[in-house]
Amino acid sequence: MVLLVACNGRKTDIDPFETLTSLMDSTRIVVEDTLSIEEEEKLVPVKADEIFDDFILSFATDSGLQKKRIVFPLSFYDNNLPRKISEEEWVFDPLFTNQRFYTLLFDKEEQMDMVQDTSLSSVQFEWIEMKTHAVKKYYFERKQGAWLLEAINHRPLDNSDNEDFIRFFLRFATDTLFQMQRVAPLLTFVTNDPDDEFSILEANIEKEQWPAFRPELPTERLSNINYGQHNSVSSSTKILSIKGLDNGLFHTLFFSRRNNGNWMLYKVEDLSN
Repeated sequence: MVLLVACNGRKTDIDPFETLTSLMDSTRIVVEDTLSIEEEEKLVPVKADEIFDDFILSFATDSGLQKKRIVFPLSFYDNNLPRKISEEEWVFDPLFTNQRFYTLLFDKEEQMDMVQDTSLSSVQFEWIEMKTHAVKKYYFERKQGAWLLEAINHRPLDNSDNEDFIRFFLRFATDTLFQMQRVAPLLTFVTNDPDDEFSILEANIEKEQWPAFRPELPTERLSNINYGQHNSVSSSTKILSIKGLDNGLFHTLFFSRRNNGNWMLYKVEDLSN
């Protein structure tokens, strides 16, 4: 039996490579010392600069804005081999906007509130390639109230990048038999109350019902935005949010590491509209 209970809706410690940090610091000094009038005009903040999620969407859809918000020549590290990308070489990057959805990864629920933080000054957008075990990070800094892309780093995944969980999730998303083995016997399911837009419904469903509620899962790569949350390799919980682009999708999967060390899906939220 499924029991529905109405409840109220709930709604940096980043440590990049030392060489990359040093290079970014030196680039920042040069930029501060040599700003021309034209460059100052590029840094005029827009409304989207207040919340990083609004900015990154504008950055990924507006080619003119994108070029204005990149510090050229752009520092690019490919497996620790540095090079510079000039403005003439830059090719427009749509980031996640050519997909149906993007994903965010957290360790704890309270970290999810950082999405709306207007005081952030340093954020990294990440592509996590699950099959090749690589990560591509875009380093953004807020200067004079405007977000700027200062560097890109492409390198192999390591333990500090949730490698253990990423390996698990790739199999979870692509192997249905394995997936069913990693769903809790009783799965907490949360969704909108169709009769009250200010409430949500919570139910306990049996694992055999999971396929009926399962959202589309990414099978090749994950996107992530690191707002300053510390994703620890020793964390016993992981939260994966799946957010649609102009389609109302909003799913959140909650995983915990059980006594045997295996990751297990124990809660799902479907707050799509």
